[in-house]
Amino acid sequence: MNRNNLDIRMAGLGGQGVVTAAHILGTAVVATGKYAVVNPFFGAEKRLAPTESYVRISSEKIYDRGEILYPNIIMVFAPQVITQGKSHTIPFWTGLKKDGLIIVNSADPIIPERDKKALDELNVKIVYVPATKLAIEFTGTDLATNMTMLGALCGVERQLVDLESVMVAVEERFSGKSKIIASGTSAALDEAVRKKFEKASEMVEKNREAINRAFEYAKGC
Repeated sequence: MNRNNLDIRMAGLGGQGVVTAAHILGTAVVATGKYAVVNPFFGAEKRLAPTESYVRISSEKIYDRGEILYPNIIMVFAPQVITQGKSHTIPFWTGLKKDGLIIVNSADPIIPERDKKALDELNVKIVYVPATKLAIEFTGTDLATNMTMLGALCGVERQLVDLESVMVAVEERFSGKSKIIASGTSAALDEAVRKKFEKASEMVEKNREAINRAFEYAKGC
């Protein structure tokens, strides 16, 4: 896998912060000197509706801003994407390139055997991370699942972007310094996350700890 040119598809449910995670990752990548384009895709903008976000990363300028049909990496934020087909792409791994990577928010293997066979033929690496469990354990809320998924990504793909750049991007996002214009649902989710903490600094610190824990967990996968 060429780490200088990667296409990432994030799939989850509305309210999980999939769009926010993509924006944070894109911001972190740009801070390292690479180029990134972020593009969200969703139907009805409501909680628990299927949601996808795409992040293109390159060492050169990017001109394609459309949907990512052939990703190198797929991040599954909700088990229901796989177990209930709550996805805009069915099966969820459609288009994944050879030697690709799948990161699934689950403590246990949930990919059906028929899909696993096809993925084995593509030499795909599958990593399971209990992202929601880690989010609750270290921040007290499942709303930080997107943070632990980012930490897991950095732990598995350590050449993609350095962890500190992700931390800085998280602080920018939740401290109000970010210039990103969020969708209505993303803005509401940001506000819901803020309300869980007395101060923005406390929220950022909790998120940093959750990201670090997920990073350490995924490093050994």
